[in-house]
Amino acid sequence: MGNPIDGGPEILPEKYLDINGLPMNPAARDYPSEFIETGISAIDGLNTLVRGQKLPIFSGSGLPHANLAAQIARQARVLGTDSPFAVVFAAVGITFEESEYFVQEFKRTGAIDRTVLFTNLANDPAVERIATPRMALTAAEYLAFEKGMHVLVIITDITNYAEALREISAARKEVPGRRGYPGYLYTDFATMYERAGRRIGHEGSITMIPILTMPEDDITHPIPDLTGYITEGQIILSRDLYLKNVLPPIDVSSSLSRLKDKGIGEGKTREDHAGTMNQLFAAYSAGKDARELMTILGEAALSDVDKLYAKFAEAFEEEYIGQGQSTSRTIEETLTIGWKLLSILPRSELKRIKVEYIDKYLPKE
Repeated sequence: MGNPIDGGPEILPEKYLDINGLPMNPAARDYPSEFIETGISAIDGLNTLVRGQKLPIFSGSGLPHANLAAQIARQARVLGTDSPFAVVFAAVGITFEESEYFVQEFKRTGAIDRTVLFTNLANDPAVERIATPRMALTAAEYLAFEKGMHVLVIITDITNYAEALREISAARKEVPGRRGYPGYLYTDFATMYERAGRRIGHEGSITMIPILTMPEDDITHPIPDLTGYITEGQIILSRDLYLKNVLPPIDVSSSLSRLKDKGIGEGKTREDHAGTMNQLFAAYSAGKDARELMTILGEAALSDVDKLYAKFAEAFEEEYIGQGQSTSRTIEETLTIGWKLLSILPRSELKRIKVEYIDKYLPKE
């Protein structure tokens, strides 16, 4: 409830604010358009995060979403600006072990110096879970719109928040909606998510990455379903990739950033970004189809080009997606790896990239 839990001194507040806040007025919103480099190729290269965006991570039980959240908090930066960049981290209903992981990880990498942590553990009261994300967003609004900072808000786990909401709703004898969650779950989510964004006339911004674990890996469950309606895309973690030891196990085919086109291109990332992104998506999709065909009919049934696509899909998962949890890549490095992988395919297959960019960036050997 705003009391220090790290043994530090009592906080002397500069200002008191209502934590419930208000969703940002649509007329006051500035359009998100600036690229945020997370250092993770599967996000930067294919599902780009833009300053002021709400991009949730949909995970499953046991998948390494905590590691991904810590990696983004550690590595994220806004390109082309010297404005201070802060991280507001809200831990909602997580275990002591997870909480300790985040704190130690932030301390180890020095990210703790620019991080505000709000922690609600699994054994804390459910009513505090309702307040935790709102306290975090209030701190973020203060830093962004009064102190001019770029703020990245990471909330984990939204599923625990919704469970607490259901518990309190049942105790108040309210009429339940889908799967026992209150009928106002969508509205409640919107009052939180819509506090993120850029505001006209303000230098600062709030970019939000809510993390939620999908019960039974069900993307149609009310929590991921409603979150997907309100936010601008989603990053989905794949259990299949995790079992192959591809880390971070981001399923790029199912993931989506609805604002990625606004944050890439000349002057933001690089002129060839949009073309290579589309080509990598198409080639990976064709490669997965070729692998499935190979499983059913055998390698002999594949054409030479199909075999190259299957080889591309394997290399793409190992090198591009599976960069590990301690590697940070610049957007230049991500694009270079993309071109290196595209060189596996015949030049005639690169139909989604302008010829001048192929001549300029495709490795010659």
